[in-house]
Amino acid sequence: MSDAVSMPLNCIRDDVLAMHAYVVQDAGDMVKLDAMENPYTLPAELQTKLGERLGQLALNRYPGGRVNELREALASYAGMPEGFELMLGNGSDELISLLALACAKPGASVLAPVPGFVMYAMSAQLQGLAFHGVPLTADFELDTPAMLAAIAQHRPAIVYLAYPNNPTANLWSVDSMLAIIEATGQAGGLVVVDEAYQPFASDSFIHRIANHSHVLLMRTLSKFGLAGVRLGYMIGPKALVHEVDKVRPPYNISVLNCECALFALAHAPAFAAQAQAIKAQREMLLQALAELGVRVFPSQANMVLIRVTNATETFERLKKQGVLIKNVSKMHPLLAECLRLTVGTPEENQRLLLALKEAL
Repeated sequence: MSDAVSMPLNCIRDDVLAMHAYVVQDAGDMVKLDAMENPYTLPAELQTKLGERLGQLALNRYPGGRVNELREALASYAGMPEGFELMLGNGSDELISLLALACAKPGASVLAPVPGFVMYAMSAQLQGLAFHGVPLTADFELDTPAMLAAIAQHRPAIVYLAYPNNPTANLWSVDSMLAIIEATGQAGGLVVVDEAYQPFASDSFIHRIANHSHVLLMRTLSKFGLAGVRLGYMIGPKALVHEVDKVRPPYNISVLNCECALFALAHAPAFAAQAQAIKAQREMLLQALAELGVRVFPSQANMVLIRVTNATETFERLKKQGVLIKNVSKMHPLLAECLRLTVGTPEENQRLLLALKEAL
């Protein structure tokens, strides 16, 4: 019986068997400040309008021309340069996977600064590409000489530069990024500037990508306020996006994804107001956290990274008080004793501060 039960697992790749699945924490009824979500729901009036709109959709049909209307709306919203194209994904995660699939030539690799978004490495591994992580400096800045040396050594097919970075929440030097972009181009690779947290940042690379034929810019509507909708998009030169788009599954964007996104873009000012409220709360949190005596790192996202004396103990104490954050202290040596806090509503942030004061 034991042999019969174990035989199906023989079909699974050894590296997959050895992997750890991406873990989503169970928030229950806790204050949920662990996943960088926009804490605000739609105003009641917009909820009613969206519900009516979704109720009229032909769910018996595959997605059609409305997907192209969404691509045009996103291109206009983002300010896409002339001669560029836009590709849709079921969240940024799918786009990252599709890029790895499209570039999975024998011996190809992916390179990114670390600590960074875990899906860069995970998607590379699942598609058979090597992953090379280049440590940031102690202050979470790009180590430009180390990045350039790694590019020269490994000649990666893809270099990811998150702007701002997750989980460190900071923007990097534009000059450093341009040097890395130039070196990657000379090595024959692609650069993906990941702007998942663009609604909360003071800068964007969108006005710089037109100068480079090997740079893609990736964004998501998750931080915009639609994390549950699962919709990401990628902008790049037409010829390049055309090739990557060949590996995209047909109908990867449902009619529900599409219509929710079109509705949100039509009411963009409401979401922009939410982003402004989040940024104001972020500045309040940065100051209040510093006054608690913890190490607070600069943030250009809807999260704040802090360093405490004992991250695991503090994390568990916060959970007992009904506040869920992210313990990132084991993700990378540079993140020793670090916790990542999502910026919530004013009420949630006050609960966080009171709980953290008690936990410390």
